Amino acid sequence: MIRRVVFNQKGGVGKTTIVCNLAAIAAARGLRTLVVDLDAQGNATQYLLGERAAQADRSIADFFEATLGFTLQLPPFVSFATNTPFENLDVVVADRRLEDLQVKLETKQKVHKLRQALERLRGYDAVFIDTPPALNFYSRAALIAAQRCLIPFDCDEFSRQALYLLLENLRELRADHNEELELEGIVVNQFQPRAKLPARVVEELRQEGQPVLEQTLSSSVRVKESHERHRPLIHLDPSHRVTREYLALYEALET
Repeated sequence: MIRRVVFNQKGGVGKTTIVCNLAAIAAARGLRTLVVDLDAQGNATQYLLGERAAQADRSIADFFEATLGFTLQLPPFVSFATNTPFENLDVVVADRRLEDLQVKLETKQKVHKLRQALERLRGYDAVFIDTPPALNFYSRAALIAAQRCLIPFDCDEFSRQALYLLLENLRELRADHNEELELEGIVVNQFQPRAKLPARVVEELRQEGQPVLEQTLSSSVRVKESHERHRPLIHLDPSHRVTREYLALYEALET
């Protein structure tokens, strides 16, 4: 079972869209797939469930709340998952209570509990973890729990400077907590190949030796429509250009 986190401490770079679309492709390929939504905003939850999210029996906040209890053994992590309308695809939904729990979890040093739960998880072939746009307790828990990390990146100078700090933080976390964590690469999102600035920034990063993937993701109104209709692109429009880009990215990551 591959555990993958999509992380960038900068907001608005497309973490949730990438998580949900790669997970949907994995599920469509026949892999039993789980999305874990660690962002209190719950965008991945809404993307995959829409109004059904309110019907979820348990959330990721229930899991973390259970780690604060006095029981010797936590409920199996699968018991916190909710089925989506898409075959082979489940989600552990987000919850606003994550914000209130964070200080307690940090104080009690529960940052390794997600990894322990996922290592014991059975019945899934792939896990995709969506993170909040900050290096906080939940994103650290995700990075400690994951085996692979994918970094979304949008092409401007502010993002570039934030990227260097992010890479340094990842190196430190890997050394201190998770030597197994592999940086799969930096995926350029909302790429505009005809614009000079994005092309120059990408080329300069590659010349520096940064692991920028060849596969890029374009901007398209179709992506926003998939959010509105709560249908990942592979289900909404399998032949669309951006869908094909996601398929190419998925293939590159799995080879």
